[in-house]
Amino acid sequence: MSLTLADDERYCFTVEWYEEMAARVRQFQFFYFVKAQSIEMYDIKNRKMFLRTSVKENNISPADLYLGNSINVCGRLLNIVDYGDDYTRRKLSAKKERTLGMIKPDAVDKLGQILDKICQKGFLISRLRMCRMNRNQALSFYQEHQSKPFLNALLDYVTSGPVVTFEIVGENAVGAWREAIGPTDPSAARKTAPTSIRAQYGQDVTFNAVHGSSDPGAAAREIEFFFPSSGPVPPNTARVGNCTCCIIKPSAVKAGMAGKIISAITEAGFQVGATQMFTLEKANAEEFLEVYKGVVHEYSAMVVELTSGPCLVLEICAPEGSPPVAPAFRELAGPTDPEIARHLRPRTLRALFGSDKIKNAIHCTDLPDDGQLEVEYFFRILDR
Repeated sequence: MSLTLADDERYCFTVEWYEEMAARVRQFQFFYFVKAQSIEMYDIKNRKMFLRTSVKENNISPADLYLGNSINVCGRLLNIVDYGDDYTRRKLSAKKERTLGMIKPDAVDKLGQILDKICQKGFLISRLRMCRMNRNQALSFYQEHQSKPFLNALLDYVTSGPVVTFEIVGENAVGAWREAIGPTDPSAARKTAPTSIRAQYGQDVTFNAVHGSSDPGAAAREIEFFFPSSGPVPPNTARVGNCTCCIIKPSAVKAGMAGKIISAITEAGFQVGATQMFTLEKANAEEFLEVYKGVVHEYSAMVVELTSGPCLVLEICAPEGSPPVAPAFRELAGPTDPEIARHLRPRTLRALFGSDKIKNAIHCTDLPDDGQLEVEYFFRILDR
């Protein structure tokens, strides 16, 4: 017998799952019981219990429960599309406000440092992608400035290179993010908010490093622009040339290490050609890791780790004319086992950020010839 609200705090959502075999979207009521640490799903169409499982088994916490998020339950990728009852809406909607953040072209080379600042300030990034806008897209994004004298300069600036856009979720996300980035003018920010992001990375009123939505209405519109429920988006920036693939694993993302890892990569002389946050279904993770099936004992655990939450995928490039990047980056990644890495090569990424052979911070392409294929898998196939 399921616990009632009187016995346990219960959150209810409507979730959708794309059933690949039947090529159909199925809707469920999703219940999360806080005290019992259990999950229940009811098939809405068939009006019957679909599954019952534990929270621990699926590595899901209340922090993962917000509209627009994707969660993995027993290998199924569920999209949270609505609140399932008024109690859940009242309890969580104010705590799960969303806003858009953007790192502008002049500050993209500081991506790792800025992501680390965001993590230190306690923000949750739920979606992220590096892209490049053309002039028409930039004009659409900045539609509220169409009559302003600075518009042309602004459009020239934001189309001059890639931007990194991300969705932030949290209590008073719009206001908290605007406070974190500081005043529009970095010189003013350095006087009144010296620890703000613009104070540390901005140059002037135009080249001011980052963007934040002005209010909840603008946030909703801007999030839909970069992360639409349907329709085109500004293209990702993957070059798919002399490149290799790096995946910052879900455990490292959850631990707040993504920014530090990216900084270590760029400080070692590598370039991030593209980056995007993905939440993988079991079938995708199995397909991507298929080369390890039957070869390494940890294959099944590797699949579980890669589907345990959002991961951050990076295309790693080297300057033009450089030797093949995959072997060099494999050296930086270090041995698969972080304990061995800490003894033999203590300055490698896995030595610095990994905890065990499965939660070893990053995946990197092992075979040089596979670097381009792995980058294409994420940025050409899954990004569709």
